[in-house]
Amino acid sequence: MKIRLLRFTKNPEKICAIAARLCYSNIDVNKISKNLTKSEIKNLLNKVIISGHNSVLEHASFTFSIENVSRALLTQLTRHRIASFSVQSQRYVKFKTDTIFIVPKTIKNSVKLYKKYKNLLTDILKIYNQLLDAGIPVEDSRYVLPNASTVKIIITMNVRELRHFFLIRTCNKAQWEIRNMANRMLHLVTKKAPLLFFKSGPNCLENECHEMSSCDKSKNKKR
Repeated sequence: MKIRLLRFTKNPEKICAIAARLCYSNIDVNKISKNLTKSEIKNLLNKVIISGHNSVLEHASFTFSIENVSRALLTQLTRHRIASFSVQSQRYVKFKTDTIFIVPKTIKNSVKLYKKYKNLLTDILKIYNQLLDAGIPVEDSRYVLPNASTVKIIITMNVRELRHFFLIRTCNKAQWEIRNMANRMLHLVTKKAPLLFFKSGPNCLENECHEMSSCDKSKNKKR
């Protein structure tokens, strides 16, 4: 898995703080911007996040490139509708013989099953290429490709949606691949805008578990 933060809103914390201050002020926006101190920005964003008045967080966004993740992950990712996605097309892009497939650790840890898994993927790729060689269109040949097929994605989310994404996908109950991706994305954005991602992560770190079940994180918190 390869994740890069391509770009983000310039001065994202200040932009969101200006929006928060504007909602309760009749002062000119330029004056608000010039007069805001670092301490005031921190206090404003803390109040916004703790109170749940998250609409002002929509004024800042982050764009990532995601590579070497599975189509199974893509299906989960696109359920987050308040986001922009650009996805490598299986309809126009031909898969090569060195195509990478995602292998879950649970399968890799079983020698016999891992061998069968690899053999199956090799056979699928052979059939895929045979279809292409026979003149079958790429958009039809792709029907044999599995969920394990890798994909490249460009994704943009505003801060409000990112916080919701991290709430759900960094949870221990989330599927392992997208959880890994979410944790790495959270690490990248926190380095750039720590105030905006204050207390961002699974709900159990601050409140009760949304999944109605316990895990190691919630147990440790109770202790």
